[in-house]
Amino acid sequence: MGLAVARELLRRNPRASVCVLERESEIGTHQTGHNSGVIHAGVYYTPGSLKARLCVEGARELYGYCAQRGIASERCGKVIIATDSSELGRLEELERRGKANGVPGLRRIAAAGIEELEPHARGIAGLHSPDTGIADFRAVALAYAQDIREAGGTVATGCEVKGVHLRGRSLRLAHSYGTTEAGNAVFCTGAWADRLAVAAGADPDPRIVPFRGAYLRLVPERRHLVRSLIYPVPDPALPFLGVHLTKHISGEVLLGPTALIAGARDAYRLATVRRRDLLDTLTWPGTWRMLAHWWSTGVTELRHAALRSAFVRAAARYVPGLHVGDVEPAFAGVRAQALSHDGRLVDDFVFSRTERALHVRNAPSPAATSSLAIARHVADEAERAFGPLV
Repeated sequence: MGLAVARELLRRNPRASVCVLERESEIGTHQTGHNSGVIHAGVYYTPGSLKARLCVEGARELYGYCAQRGIASERCGKVIIATDSSELGRLEELERRGKANGVPGLRRIAAAGIEELEPHARGIAGLHSPDTGIADFRAVALAYAQDIREAGGTVATGCEVKGVHLRGRSLRLAHSYGTTEAGNAVFCTGAWADRLAVAAGADPDPRIVPFRGAYLRLVPERRHLVRSLIYPVPDPALPFLGVHLTKHISGEVLLGPTALIAGARDAYRLATVRRRDLLDTLTWPGTWRMLAHWWSTGVTELRHAALRSAFVRAAARYVPGLHVGDVEPAFAGVRAQALSHDGRLVDDFVFSRTERALHVRNAPSPAATSSLAIARHVADEAERAFGPLV
């Protein structure tokens, strides 16, 4: 997200001095490089909302960008499957939303239509989104960084920002290499967004609570069970889409993810716990309010994480031929989930402004899909906050 915003600012103001300070030694090492790689089409989002508009625009632009830059992508399509009558109302609502959002080619299908698209899947009804696809988002991020450098900007890796200090007509950013004076700053810091916003003087609400999502993958000889993307009908009250089966751009087929509160904001290994991260989660009132409300969902997620058989059974609702012996461990990602003080799982954009700074506190999924479109929106916000860059 930060790279896309920097790229957009330079496109608007070629003479501006733009520098990206990247915490890690490589590009795309957190959420960008640890996800299922799906280009969403815009089925799920409230018609007329910013998320819906930016997703549809962003997906179209991203496919074009990948083609232009030779980045691996594929419109493989997605089937959202209802397995019992209780899900039909939600499926109908998804169809209404998707068509209102202008999702290309979206259509309702019956059981026979599901089997035609996914011979090993079963359900009583479904939605087919042929424009949903997959891409190598790490390669997209690297291409954005190259665009920035070619436009005269700088990308400094291994440069963790540790402090933000207002100094008259500038901000002083203390980081791993010393300090940088900036007229203005846009913070797109993912899992650390709340921490840096508060350091600059913003309100602590919402706080980032990390959720670890682990994936399994089909063993090579069983990849034929899934041709494209197979999703459940999601619970509209949750920002998570449930256990799904996803063809990856590498050719692998992923199952997952789980969704468990993590002990660190970079807990790619289950045993990774960082004292400050854990204290930030446990001392936030919203954490306990959220757990009290969603305890039954939490129990289900714990069971999926602890028992591979339970995880596979959840996916086997849609692909009945799936068995425990068909899968092996894959990778894990960490979702930077914004959680409000009242316990609400924030599923929309959140911005904070402090003196000379704009903070992107939450840019939820489908942020990768929508990155080019979101970057324009963030750049608009930055220009409203700071005026045109020179």
